[in-house]
Parts: sequence; structure tokens; C-alpha cells
Amino acid sequence: MRNKNKKLLLKLIKKLIDGSITKQQRNILFSFFVNNQSISSWPEEFSNKMDVEKRIFNKVKLEINVKSIKTIPFYRKKIFKKGIAASFLILVTVTYLVNHKIQSNKFNGHPIIVNNNIKIGIDKATLTLEDGTVVDLEKGQHYNSDHLESNGAELIYKAYHAKKAEVLYNYLTIPRGGQYHVVLSDGTQIWLNSESQIKYPVSFVDGETRSMELIYGEAYFDVSPSSKHKGADFKVSNNNHEVRVLGTEFNIKAYNDDNTIRTTLVEGKVEINYNGINKILIPNQQSNINLENKKITVSSIDVYKEISWKEGVFSFENMALKDIMKVLSRWYDIEVVFENKDIENITFNGGLKKKQSIVDILSIIKSMNNINYEINNKTVIFK
Repeated sequence: MRNKNKKLLLKLIKKLIDGSITKQQRNILFSFFVNNQSISSWPEEFSNKMDVEKRIFNKVKLEINVKSIKTIPFYRKKIFKKGIAASFLILVTVTYLVNHKIQSNKFNGHPIIVNNNIKIGIDKATLTLEDGTVVDLEKGQHYNSDHLESNGAELIYKAYHAKKAEVLYNYLTIPRGGQYHVVLSDGTQIWLNSESQIKYPVSFVDGETRSMELIYGEAYFDVSPSSKHKGADFKVSNNNHEVRVLGTEFNIKAYNDDNTIRTTLVEGKVEINYNGINKILIPNQQSNINLENKKITVSSIDVYKEISWKEGVFSFENMALKDIMKVLSRWYDIEVVFENKDIENITFNGGLKKKQSIVDILSIIKSMNNINYEINNKTVIFK
């Protein structure tokens, strides 16, 4: 690397650390990590000084992500894929350095790990058929019937129309530590996050509103347009909350242990109905329903942050540690205990791979504030 470019890069990183970096400078720094995926091409200052590693690598990892460059709908654009690739690259590098520092005894205190039984989440679900039969779906296990088939990683319903009196419903339940993809009979695709459940018809009545329910949890919808179904609308309900669409892509987050329901629009147009209040969303907007005061607000948001889970990434923006651990607890199927209440509201920025082990992720979190934790079986305890 030329000396001039190296000085510029180090200057930008210093600005990132002290918070004075501009959007344009952040994009320049982001582009460097996208286009230089070999550590050997990075300045030697990045890899030869432990104190620099601790301050720089972790700060870069937890603050540079694809939100640096926004576009609609950007999850389909090349920059989205590059952003994820860059996030993965930096994460792997930070993980290596964190482990190296731990082995070098550079941290004060080490995590205590006793019988670590925490596993990374996988594709799995439980299907409840119209007659009450329960079918376990998991990668490598195939299931077929007259109207559906599964290869263990996704569930696909065959296209056909039912008569009104013949509409039958199935339930798909995603446990903690799971995720799943389902294609409904009308071609609508749904990606379900951990600890979620939906109710939907095996087939829809031709020309009538296509209705289903997100009972709880989080789901991303790619809805087959109404133009292919004689103008039939598509509706998703959750308690008193209803989303009406004409052909669009959106995300609904409605976990039982949250006091909000958030609907994020990626593409198209949706109408939100809640307790007699109607709101229209356009791309890059999110409705937030407060279940305590029954109010609904609409704001412009960074779509990537809300839908990155579907692409295998946890994206956190100024999120408190207790809320981050709530997200991680669903994917890794763990219990979280805060013995030290003072650290619950420490905030973090950045993206983490869903395929990382919980130990690697906790190592990154620890490196930022020297947070002590213990793993005992499937429980993470913050000291």
C-alpha cells in the first residue's frame, strides 16, 4: 500500500473512533474494506500492535456496515451483497484477533465456560396439518403429501384453488434455535425467524382475499401480486394488527415478549390497520405499534437493519446489550442472566454472522468493554 493511501486510511479510522467522520469519509473507508479482502493488503499498523487492534479492529467491525450506502430496495443490489461480504470479512478478522488477544493474555479476566452446550441455529420447524397430525421438518428429512412437499430446508405447497367450504388450515411453528422458508399455494414466499408461528390456508379461494395470520414472532413476506390472482388482496393479521397488501415485500416483528409490533416495508405499498387507525407505508418506512399505550407511529428507517436476519446477519444499531441478547437467545436457544445490571444498557453498533458460534460473538462484545461473562450449559451469565 502506498504511503499516501495508508496515511489517509489511518486518518479516517481515527475520525471513525473519535466520531468526527463524515458520511463521505465513512463511505471511502467502507469501500476500502469491500475492495481489499486480503489482510496482507492492510497497513502493517493494523496487525502489529495489540493496542491498535483493540481500538481499531473492533471499532471498525462494530461501526462500519452496509448502512453507509443506502438505496431502495438495496437488499437486491450488488452493494448489499458486497456489504455483507465486507461485514463477514471484518468479523472473521476481528474474531481472529480477539482469540489471539485472549490467548496472549492481553485481557484482564477470562470468560468461564462450563459444559458449553450452545449450538448455532438451523433450518427446522414443526408442521401441524389440518387433521392435527404433527410433522417435524429438519434438513435431510423429506416429507410429501398430496398438496405439499418438504426437503427439510423449505416447505412448498402445490398450486391449486379451494372451494370456499373446503378451506383447510395448517400451522408452521419455528422453535428457538430455528428458521424456515415456506412457499404458499399462491406463490407467496415467507421466511420465518426463530420462535415464530403462522397459520395459513393450504390453498386460497380463487378471487377472494388471501388471509393468513402471524400468531407470534417475525416473518419476511414476498407476496405474489394481486394481478396474478384476479385482484385478490393479501392480508396478514396479528392480534388487532392487520397488514393489507397488493403485492409487495415487507417484514413483521411481533414477538410475545416485546411490547411493540413493527412492520417494515421494503418494496411496494401496504396499509396498516390497528384499533381503527389506518396508516399507509411506502418503501423504507416502518410502523411501530406500542401495545402499552395503543399508539402507532410511522418513521423512515434503515431497511437493512430490520431484514438482515433473513440474509444470515444480525444487524445492531445503538442497541442495548440486553436487547441484543434477547435476539441472540432466540437463535442460539439460550437463557441470559445479568448479575451485573449496570451493563444491560451498554449499546453496540454493527453486524454479526448468524453462523458464528456464541463464543465468538461474546468475545467481540467483551472486547469492546471488557465485559465478563460465564457460559454454563445453555445459560450465559454476565458478571
